[in-house]
Amino acid sequence: MPSEKRENQYYSLIEQLLKCPNGKEPELIEANSELVDADLIKSMMQVATSFAHNGNEDGAKFLIHVAKELSKQLGFYPEVTNKE
Repeated sequence: MPSEKRENQYYSLIEQLLKCPNGKEPELIEANSELVDADLIKSMMQVATSFAHNGNEDGAKFLIHVAKELSKQLGFYPEVTNKE
């Protein structure tokens, strides 16, 4: 379990991601790469779940999308290819 300080850093990064101009997310993540880990992804999913319960579907979808992309980069999310 991350320290409270690290958790606050995760939430700060999530807030910045939600506010940053469209398309600037990769730069923001790159600048905060030391925070990119499984706990950040968990935090994103917790915030997304909270958003979904509170009617912020756009915010929830956005965070789930970012979490999924980060999961792929970290190798947590299997790449599924359509084999015909």
